[in-house]
Amino acid sequence: MSRPDPGAPAVGAHGAWPARLYAPWYWPTWLALGLLRGLARLSYPTLLRTGAALGVALWHLPLPQKRVVRRNLALCLPELDAAARERLAEQHFREAGITLGETALAWFAPPERLLSMVRFEGLEELDRLQASGRGAILLAAHFTTLELGARFVTAARPVHAVYKPSQNALLEEAFRRYRGAVSAGMVASDDIRGMVRVLKAGGAVWYAPDQAFRGKGARMVPFFGTPAATNTATSRLARMTGAAVLPYFVERLPGDAGYVVRIGAPLEGFPGADEVEDTLRHHRLIEAEARRLPAQYLWLHKRFKGLAPDHPDPYAR
Repeated sequence: MSRPDPGAPAVGAHGAWPARLYAPWYWPTWLALGLLRGLARLSYPTLLRTGAALGVALWHLPLPQKRVVRRNLALCLPELDAAARERLAEQHFREAGITLGETALAWFAPPERLLSMVRFEGLEELDRLQASGRGAILLAAHFTTLELGARFVTAARPVHAVYKPSQNALLEEAFRRYRGAVSAGMVASDDIRGMVRVLKAGGAVWYAPDQAFRGKGARMVPFFGTPAATNTATSRLARMTGAAVLPYFVERLPGDAGYVVRIGAPLEGFPGADEVEDTLRHHRLIEAEARRLPAQYLWLHKRFKGLAPDHPDPYAR
């Protein structure tokens, strides 16, 4: 049987793919990479239609993720009645489906194509900091535009992107080759020393620490008024490195109008005396943006899984 291929030669900028990555259990991942590479060749309107159709189709399936979305919306947006939350949940699946095509663009589209799709607001804040030699943390959040949103700024400026390592060795290697080749560098989310080195050298790091976190240093921090297991490392990173922290949000515009990336001014008085209060400031920024663009926030994630039995799982049946 011939080896699966993601649409690119086995030999590239990083040399041959390790032979172990052609084992049969990696073939589904090869096929997925091939799909992404093929999608990246489509026009943007076609990508949007394809992704939206996928999301609509998934909404009509009996998927457990629908319960997660409904529960998150009930917890975070109780002011909406049940019918409004159900309409929002269906719209969210449509927006989440578009993420597939956006991921293809993030991995395989050339920088000039990406930059033709986006308008930046506040990029001069990052330029000013980099010119001064001060490190910058672009503090992002998990919206459905996450993957492409991170790629936009690495296409525009020398920015390191923080990513969550994968247990799939082929996916990890592909991420390093395709995404790492088009950024100033990739830093694993558990590599705090790596982030510190970049920031102390005056570099910029794109960082989205807002998902459920139950590792060392996790704290319960309110999110939409509900305690959520949270990574408070941003406060410590800023304190250790003297880096400025800039809010970073991406909006998917209606139709095929593209995107707006909004980079806020450096947070004043950050870090403060309390890392939980610092993290709460980030949460409030996310809450405001999620209320403004409710269908684009990643409600599919089980954000409120707690740290201990005294915080019961709100997703349990």
